[in-house]
Amino acid sequence: MKIYYGWRIAGAAGLLQFLQAALLVQSFGAYVAVLADQRGWSKTALSGAAALQSVESAIMGPALGWLLDRFGPRAMVQVGMLVLGCGFLLLSQIESLAGFYVSAVLMAIGISLGGYFPLTVALIQWFERYRARALSVMSMGLALGGAMVPAVAWCMATYGWRATAFGSGIIIIVLGLPLSRVIRWRPKDQGDTVDGLPEAPAQILGAVSGGQTSQAEFTVRQALRTRAFWLLAVGHAFALLVVTSVNVHAITHMKEGLGYSVTQAAFFIMILTFGQVGGVLLSATIGDRFEKRKLAACCMLGHMSGLLLLTYATHAAQVAAFAVLHGVAWGLRGPLMQSIRADYFGRNAIGMILGLSSVIIALGQIAGPMVAGVLADLTGNYRAGFTVLALTAGCGSLLFMLAIRPQRPGPLDDAQPRKAHRPGSSSTHHPRRQDHDHTHD
Repeated sequence: MKIYYGWRIAGAAGLLQFLQAALLVQSFGAYVAVLADQRGWSKTALSGAAALQSVESAIMGPALGWLLDRFGPRAMVQVGMLVLGCGFLLLSQIESLAGFYVSAVLMAIGISLGGYFPLTVALIQWFERYRARALSVMSMGLALGGAMVPAVAWCMATYGWRATAFGSGIIIIVLGLPLSRVIRWRPKDQGDTVDGLPEAPAQILGAVSGGQTSQAEFTVRQALRTRAFWLLAVGHAFALLVVTSVNVHAITHMKEGLGYSVTQAAFFIMILTFGQVGGVLLSATIGDRFEKRKLAACCMLGHMSGLLLLTYATHAAQVAAFAVLHGVAWGLRGPLMQSIRADYFGRNAIGMILGLSSVIIALGQIAGPMVAGVLADLTGNYRAGFTVLALTAGCGSLLFMLAIRPQRPGPLDDAQPRKAHRPGSSSTHHPRRQDHDHTHD
């Protein structure tokens, strides 16, 4: 039986996410802990590198949609893997904080071009009925990457952080480039169909998405006018306040505040990974069956509870409970973030919509590590910073609850995009509706 090519893309995307998570996203905190020890750089200074990565994401976000349309995801991902690998090679040679910043930005550019954004947009084009499931397959790679953090920490302890960074760069280039060749753009370009199903099952797709058909598509301008766009973006940013602060500072907090070694702290990150894997599996199971905004709201409470447990932990069981709660919340919520936007706004302009959303989301990525790092330097520990971030994430639960599906543009409006306005005619035929055809404005 022939396997639908979209699932091959999902598998390759998952493996690419695994490499990126294992060697950088979830291991970055280990580099921070080791460099703080060996170089004596402050937590604020090291957090600045993570902030620069997020600033880069905010700057590049709106351009990524244009780059996707211009060059397609395969070329973008190939360039991204090469740049990411070079960033690791540079990291292995740095001698100053400025060099660390340059390597961090270079790796961030590689992640932007070859990571979550282009892979997500590609999968959204290939799937509708099984969208949450396909994105969960990709997110499984991100989750499983955390299981490699103890191995990365062991390599740092055994061979040094420079050798670990150099080896990571070689692995990214050698494995990432062949995997990127599997990625394809839209199904029709390959002579295939969305979900691998026959064309025109509008009634079926409408039933799956809760009675909303996928015929009408939002333009970028129309999406920006909806309340849902802004609520989802800010809610997502609040979630990343916790995710990025944990990625950057959790190992250091466990080492300095709770008395664990880097290797022991990495073990708890591995537990977090197992929780994340469970969350991704749960997302694949229920993500297309239940209302995604309500699931996301529950996940925000999980992020809040988990971070508070880590902040005030007095026993290893509390740290393990943090790892499970945060991991499950992250794994369940992650695939839903882009799936819900595609459900709400359609596929045609999703690249630009996600790119513009990333500008707002990046504020959370910047603020999380910086708030935690600055307050840790001022107070001597992470309690104040982690508490503020946890409570803010808890408030984000309300934002997702309020982010109800916007009313789609009517098919009648789309059918008459350039009809001139006549005095006395119905307001539903106002000429401003003519921008429905311009799906990338």
